[in-house]
Amino acid sequence: MRIVSYLHESRVRGGVLLDDTVFDLERLLRAAGTAPASSVRDFLAVYGPELKAFSTDLAGLIDRNPGTRVGARSDVHLTTPVPDPAKVLCVGLNYKDHVAETGRALPEHPDVFVKFASTLVGPEDEIQGADISANLDFEGEVAVVIGRTARHVPEEEALDHVAGLAPLNDISARDLQYRGTQWTAGKTVDRSTPWGPALVTLDEIGDPQTLELVTRVNGVELQHSNTRHQIFPIARIISYLSSFLMLEPGDVIATGTPQGIGAKRTPPIWLKPGDTVEVDVERVGVLSNRVAEH
Repeated sequence: MRIVSYLHESRVRGGVLLDDTVFDLERLLRAAGTAPASSVRDFLAVYGPELKAFSTDLAGLIDRNPGTRVGARSDVHLTTPVPDPAKVLCVGLNYKDHVAETGRALPEHPDVFVKFASTLVGPEDEIQGADISANLDFEGEVAVVIGRTARHVPEEEALDHVAGLAPLNDISARDLQYRGTQWTAGKTVDRSTPWGPALVTLDEIGDPQTLELVTRVNGVELQHSNTRHQIFPIARIISYLSSFLMLEPGDVIATGTPQGIGAKRTPPIWLKPGDTVEVDVERVGVLSNRVAEH
């Protein structure tokens, strides 16, 4: 199942994407005779443990209820899959080749930093930040969304708490990031971090540690790796985070970027207004955004 959020009459609503058509989530739940939920976060809070069962019956439910159709994907403005996450957690330095290009030692534990909801934009939006940073950089990543409350979760059970995955571009203002020892300024520029277009459930993906990840700028491939090269796999990240922090439905976790970032190239490659950046995750989707003009 591919879960989306979309803009309708100045309000963001939850939906599902099937065969390039968007269907309204609240209408589908009403048609199924279950408790309605207009937002994706509310939907996950109630139905997170039952996503596989809901996904199995989705096509039939849509066939029986054509009034749930919103419109073609191309005619609907998608926002971030979860517009209002309580937490946006990010893991840095999680691919060996990326650690090598930074000249750092391999981490013994996940290196965690945070973003804020105000940082996030959807697949239809432009990347902001080129007006305040001359060193705007790309980082293609796989984002994980939590579907069930997780606290002290063992690694072998961690994936049971995942709602799904989505591409994410951890845009970084390097000049702001490197001004001090903390990364916050360079990682939290308003409306700079796109993700989406859809939250794809694991029953469509399979093993999340076998996904090809590619980042392109203006059609040129600059990053290419596979999630099997992560130092800390997704299950271990969730287990680690849940050891000190309660993870809740709708929380977003960015799982790190591989080598090839613009800052470590000779000469560096910085994003410019008008550039188009794509993050392509196998079996999950393609995220494509343009860098806004000054």
